[in-house]
Amino acid sequence: MSKILVVVGATGQQGSSVVDAIISDPKLSQEYTIRGTTRDPNSPKAQDLASKGIEIVAASFDDPESLQRAFTGAHVVFANTPTIYDGRTYEHEVTHGRALIDAAVAVGVPYYIYSTLPSISKISQGWLKNGGHFDGKEEVEQYIRTQPIRSAFVAPGSFMSNFHETMAPRRMENGEYALLLPVPPHVKLPLIDTDDDLGKWVAAILADFDQYEGKVLCCATAMYSFEEIVETMSRVSGKTVVYREVPEEIWKGFLPEMMRDHIVDMFTLFRVFGYYGDGTEEKVKWSAEQARGELTTLEAYLRKYPLKLE
Repeated sequence: MSKILVVVGATGQQGSSVVDAIISDPKLSQEYTIRGTTRDPNSPKAQDLASKGIEIVAASFDDPESLQRAFTGAHVVFANTPTIYDGRTYEHEVTHGRALIDAAVAVGVPYYIYSTLPSISKISQGWLKNGGHFDGKEEVEQYIRTQPIRSAFVAPGSFMSNFHETMAPRRMENGEYALLLPVPPHVKLPLIDTDDDLGKWVAAILADFDQYEGKVLCCATAMYSFEEIVETMSRVSGKTVVYREVPEEIWKGFLPEMMRDHIVDMFTLFRVFGYYGDGTEEKVKWSAEQARGELTTLEAYLRKYPLKLE
């Protein structure tokens, strides 16, 4: 009989990536059947998954019984929590993350894979105080490590999709486009095509849990400097995209109020300490080698999902 893999938030970016990776893997698709959780089983995305043979069940972070029902009989749970910017980002992460692992332990799930992030507060030794979802996810990771369950972790890098959203180039008066951020152009980010690639690391863990138990896979294709990023944007789009470092106070004005302090501290982390702290480049290089399948470069991503430069 196939083993059950429960994917929390199966209709989201991370969850859908895991689903796609498993059902397209010749070996793992035979080994696992997938049960996906969602708040709305009747949504178009949920119905699309159901049409692929995925069992869809309703579950909510605020309803422990619904989580326990969803996890009952599972061999592995892949858990991730959405980031909510409403003034209580950290609290939501901890509450939701604990609810998931508590439910898994309550019904005796043997294996658990959690999508985590590094702690901005710990890496900066308390200097940066607005770690938000980074700090909350890492606190949950440490809590999971105390539980009677075998666990492994994925820590996604910066989403390439951000270049269509909060990090999109802006049109300037001279007709050029500029990526405006409060860090020097040589600063590097680990980039990941979350939709297509995150599941490749989860698949690697599922294929050999013993090898990755207790480890954190720093999930990114590679490190890219902002100089390299705008050069790639220009080459792919055929339009001039330049990088402009702007003062932090000006840049904060581009952001929604509830996000500002969190995002500013996040970019300070990148600039001073590196995304994953000490050894970020080595962590990313090793982790990329562990992925089960070819990873998406930034150029390939931008060709598939072109920037809207009009």
